[in-house]
Amino acid sequence: MKYLATAALFLTFLLFSTTAGASHDPCASSKSDLSVIHIYGKCSPFTPQTNPAPAPAAASSWLNTILNMASKDPQRVAYLSSLVTAKKATKATSIPIASGQNVLNVGNFIVRAKIGTPAQLLFMVLDTSNDVAWVPCSGCTGCSSTVFSPNTSTSYAASDCSLPECTQVRGLSCPTTGAGACLFNQSYGGDSSFSATLSHDSLTFGPDVVPNYAFGCINAVSGGSIPPQGLLGLGRGSLSLLSQSGSLYSGVFSYCLPSFRSYYFSGSLKLGPVGQPKSIRTTPLLKNPRRSSLYYVNLTGITVGKVRIPIAPELLAFDPTTGAGTIIDSGTVITRFILPIYTALRDEFRNQVKGPLSSLGAFDTCFAATNEDVAPPVTFHFQGLDLVLPLENSLIHSSSGSLACLAMAAAPNNVNSVLNVIANLQQQNLRILFDTANSRLGIARELCN
Repeated sequence: MKYLATAALFLTFLLFSTTAGASHDPCASSKSDLSVIHIYGKCSPFTPQTNPAPAPAAASSWLNTILNMASKDPQRVAYLSSLVTAKKATKATSIPIASGQNVLNVGNFIVRAKIGTPAQLLFMVLDTSNDVAWVPCSGCTGCSSTVFSPNTSTSYAASDCSLPECTQVRGLSCPTTGAGACLFNQSYGGDSSFSATLSHDSLTFGPDVVPNYAFGCINAVSGGSIPPQGLLGLGRGSLSLLSQSGSLYSGVFSYCLPSFRSYYFSGSLKLGPVGQPKSIRTTPLLKNPRRSSLYYVNLTGITVGKVRIPIAPELLAFDPTTGAGTIIDSGTVITRFILPIYTALRDEFRNQVKGPLSSLGAFDTCFAATNEDVAPPVTFHFQGLDLVLPLENSLIHSSSGSLACLAMAAAPNNVNSVLNVIANLQQQNLRILFDTANSRLGIARELCN
């Protein structure tokens, strides 16, 4: 059995200095290791801090936040189902990442990046299922107070409709004759949209600079799901970071998402093949030209405890035409399976837990936390790789701590509920490697905090 429990443990201590003392500022960043913080964490850039060292958030408040985030997942999954398009040597950079805020609906993790010359700092949502990066720009209607100012960047330029990349954005709006700015409109999160101008400027991660990077400069926003400081697209399409960075990162990145119980700590985003785990089990990445942004993998089965649950092969099969199959996604909170698969998983889990069961928000299989030691492990079987989820990745607890719930759910019952989504709660404390050059995805255990 190729269980990840036997994989090497990669330890990363990605935040701050270990030096003790009252003068040490844990929120300080360095040029070599740029820190980003959970939106409700000690060093949050989005919420005002009333003192330099606030107490950790109450457990009940924090867990309620996670439950609220999970309640927005159906919008995210419906959004992913709508992502259909007709388009079809090296360095390494390590950038800490941390959870985002629930009001983003679909943006759970943020990464520190800089745009422009001189560089302007923004905390952008990391999204593996989108390609185009976009940021709110000065003069934007409905945007947050923190915006990118193109007028102060000497390297900024708006794109003209005549440029080839202008045809690669969705919702394009160009004049039928003559020249004009490349404008586009895009929906996000199921209840929000924005209009933007396709632009170019320098994008900086730590010591790395990607010149002439194409991104959307947002002019107006409607709805409440647009990330306040923008989004960084890590998808597989032509306008994603991997495509635009060329040989700099060689089509390789990985992330390690911190525990959902974490308050002070962050994980990391590593760009490029250098510094990635040497010993890591992999599964093939599948390409869907109709959904070119998404990272599909071949999920072949699921085991609960020691029982391989019965799933008809056609329910797991990858189908580029319908979009059916399984993807790895950074923006969904809890893993979602189409109804027949989830029902089979849930029923076997319930059978092994026994005892009284109840519901809590999006979770329909909750039991007394005192019975947690009998909860069976859940194993995802991918082609060439078995992932045994730690209990932290398969269970979530009520605010009072009295209940433990299976942290998975059925996909929303919409017109295209054929997509299974492996979400970020199930990815915590794992190094997830995306190697597009070799069409593979790797997973290794790692302490991300």
